Amino acid sequence: MKQTIRNFLVWILARPFFYSFNVRLYLLVLNFLGILNWKNDKISGEYSFITKLTKNFQPGSVVLDIGANVGNYSNLIKQLNSGVMIYAFEPHPKTFKILQENAIKNKYKALNLGCGKSKSKLELYDYKNQDGSSHASLYRGAINEIRQCDSVAHLVDVIDLDSFLSEQNIQKVKLLKIDVEGNEYSVLEGLKESLKKGMIEIIHFEFNEMNVFSRTFFKDFFDLLEEYRLFRMLPNHLLPLDTYSPIFCEIFAYQNIVALHKNKK
Repeated sequence: MKQTIRNFLVWILARPFFYSFNVRLYLLVLNFLGILNWKNDKISGEYSFITKLTKNFQPGSVVLDIGANVGNYSNLIKQLNSGVMIYAFEPHPKTFKILQENAIKNKYKALNLGCGKSKSKLELYDYKNQDGSSHASLYRGAINEIRQCDSVAHLVDVIDLDSFLSEQNIQKVKLLKIDVEGNEYSVLEGLKESLKKGMIEIIHFEFNEMNVFSRTFFKDFFDLLEEYRLFRMLPNHLLPLDTYSPIFCEIFAYQNIVALHKNKK
């Protein structure tokens, strides 16, 4: 009976006439699955996630905010739990100035650095007419192709986080947040030793259309983070992604992914 109804609906709705309706329905269902909920941190689930998570952090717990932009994520964590130790990384020279002011005000550390697979100098691209935006990316296509805008480039310093953690003598990271417009996988590649040692407890990263330009599939994250359970963030919940499925995972659109180490209770 169910298949008969499905076949009937396909026969009726799978027509060019219903294209606009089908697209709207598709986008709405994506929202229900935690995709393209970018309008604010309430609908994205970030506010609920951070609020529930950080209230239980012990004093001195380490948080790494990679791609901190002006510091909104770090500011919120500090407001909720002043005892955590935050290292906020932002390579954009203009954006970093604002981040540094927020870091001083909220008492966390700001670093004018990008993060990646290894230490290097790379071009960071941003809008030519809106330089200092939250969309700056190491991939020119994120500005020129996806957003159809002229870009300006900044040469920035990039480090690997394995080296940083070793130099700072950090043995445990409670939360690693990564929002680097397509370079998320490269950041994790620079943490391979720390991941192997189980030093990173919780990872929060974005997966979106910029991953097209970095040539990164969701499967790459799934394989690299084999010691973690993956979830997609919903407004007030986490949706388990325990089984890899291309049709449900390889959706190159804004979504927040949470990885919890399997040893975390």
